[in-house]
Amino acid sequence: MLMGRSDQLVGSVGTKLKTHAPGILICTVIALSSTFLSEHYGGPQLLYALLIGLALHFSSQQASNIIGINFCARTVLRFGVALLGIRITLGQVTHLGTHVGLVLVSAVCITIASGLLLARAFRRPSSEGLLSGGAVGICGASAAMAIASVLPPTRENERFTLMAVVGVTVLSTLSMVAYPLFLNWVSAPPVQSGIFLGSTIHDVAQVVAAGMMMGPEAGDAATVVKLFRVVLLLPVVMLIAFIYRQWGTSDDASQVSQKTPALVPGFLIGFMALVMLASTGWVPTVVTDMANNVSRWCLVIAIAAAGVKTSLGELAKVGWQPVLMLVTETLVIACFMFGAIFFFNIGQN
Repeated sequence: MLMGRSDQLVGSVGTKLKTHAPGILICTVIALSSTFLSEHYGGPQLLYALLIGLALHFSSQQASNIIGINFCARTVLRFGVALLGIRITLGQVTHLGTHVGLVLVSAVCITIASGLLLARAFRRPSSEGLLSGGAVGICGASAAMAIASVLPPTRENERFTLMAVVGVTVLSTLSMVAYPLFLNWVSAPPVQSGIFLGSTIHDVAQVVAAGMMMGPEAGDAATVVKLFRVVLLLPVVMLIAFIYRQWGTSDDASQVSQKTPALVPGFLIGFMALVMLASTGWVPTVVTDMANNVSRWCLVIAIAAAGVKTSLGELAKVGWQPVLMLVTETLVIACFMFGAIFFFNIGQN
């Protein structure tokens, strides 16, 4: 019996390796190429990985590649982000100040409110305003899927969710490149730069990449702020679910089945556990350095996968109003956070 179970386990592992290997190999080769370019010609390693990935988008159209690419974009990314927790302590979190948390909550609320106002102005369903505002205000594609899971499961909401996922991914990618250039131009301090990046860029991978472009201090601040925004997903989704249960309606004839995503992702729990461990001061420097190196490679591979998956041409297939909603909401949260950080000295040492 034990031999039979062992054979089944080996067979299962072998099957997964075969299905995942092509996509993982593509992303790994991109990561190695970007590392070579960065070491020999200068420039940010993560940006090279993104650009090479975008150029190889055609490879994601092959069914044999997409499983491994998705694995890199999700599982490898989350593992890499979780490992970042070992370099962050509770002292750094408290150093940001409780006022930063209040500003972040305000930013999320204002962004969602702007989504509702834009939906009303464009005569779109209020569900689209909630979904787009939540995706921009919290954590991009993950927030879009989580919010969609508690909205009325209509075909219109399904299509808008797909558009929102593509839109926030593209906008997050553009922000990852543009915001660090802007912050360098205005000579922003590292911690304030990190707070701005972590509070305005939509997806985790792009936040980490942009933060690392600005330096370790900015990268740590950006990661902490971004993960705080991810925590806000839980109360926001619960509130939306409660509102639609009490006052919303659903079209049973057009229901679509969706797997409900976890409201608090597992990588967030792992990140927080490593933060607690690092805060004890018991982790040797060599272990921290090793974890940082592994995390860096995971993030390079993940950003390569995100680039391979992204098709800028898909945005041309949707109407201009939803796209304008996402762009406007992105500008709203960016302007609000820029004013809060640099005019009212939020996060200043």
